[in-house]
Amino acid sequence: MNPYKHMPLDYVCPFCLVVNGVEDKGNKLVQSKQQDIVYKDDYVTALIATLWWDNNKAHVIIIPNQHFENIFDLPIEYATKIHQLSLNVSYALKECYQCEGISTRQHNEPGGSQDVWHYHLHVYPRYKDDNLYKMDGNISSPKERLFYAEKLRNWFENNK
Repeated sequence: MNPYKHMPLDYVCPFCLVVNGVEDKGNKLVQSKQQDIVYKDDYVTALIATLWWDNNKAHVIIIPNQHFENIFDLPIEYATKIHQLSLNVSYALKECYQCEGISTRQHNEPGGSQDVWHYHLHVYPRYKDDNLYKMDGNISSPKERLFYAEKLRNWFENNK
């Protein structure tokens, strides 16, 4: 039993909806589109994030396909799959975005800035003096995300 749960009882998980193929029908619960998914297998899904920073556009979020609230809930088998995929996403970002580095970020509980109650790992393309941690993000459009998603999907298709 996870004593570190904060998810409301009536919570509808947007990442579970994405994994199950549900798209928003106007209520903004699910901002992601199926076209944002760049990789999916039986355990994990990687998709272009909807929130972008001006100098670090189109970072990737990796989620387990099964619902786990946070790191305290995540079985080691899923943690392994997530971090194996984060390595491949990093290679894809380096090649497709020509970025100079990679940062990963993961938040747990309200005090750790978690705001979606489904474990997820962010993988950011990084560039010299990009000021990632000094800027606010903005919501991207599905059209903006599609350009980057296609690049990354092609990378995964060609690097099986």
